[in-house]
Amino acid sequence: MFGQDRTQMRRFFRESWRRRQAGEPLEGVARLVAEVVAAHPEYHALLADPEAEGRDWTPEQGETNPFLHMGLHVGLAEQLQTDRPAGIVALYQRLVRACDDPHQADHRLMECLGQVLWEAQRNQTLPDEAGYLECIRRLLAGAR
Repeated sequence: MFGQDRTQMRRFFRESWRRRQAGEPLEGVARLVAEVVAAHPEYHALLADPEAEGRDWTPEQGETNPFLHMGLHVGLAEQLQTDRPAGIVALYQRLVRACDDPHQADHRLMECLGQVLWEAQRNQTLPDEAGYLECIRRLLAGAR
């Protein structure tokens, strides 16, 4: 969505949320971002803070990057809207049934998405769609 410009992406999240709270119309990705933010009240105060745009969250400090977390939700939602990679919708529906909670299913699937994206970044390659779907299948096999 924004390439490598994390500040611009974070500003977009903050502005989408501000607009939703103000009752302003939202379309496309801005509406999707606002829906994701609405599902994460633990991040609402953070999104009101302009200094959050420059903050770092590191695993070494035991922190989860809230923008990365919400961004993975947005990415997953876009995948489900387009069924890309092909077959993700069917796998997702099976995972929702296994978890009995769509938000929990999102989080489980996002573990696979995050892993595949991290590997692609590390290897400087495109994300491995087949590996991603296989990771989801392993989740399903473990959920039985």
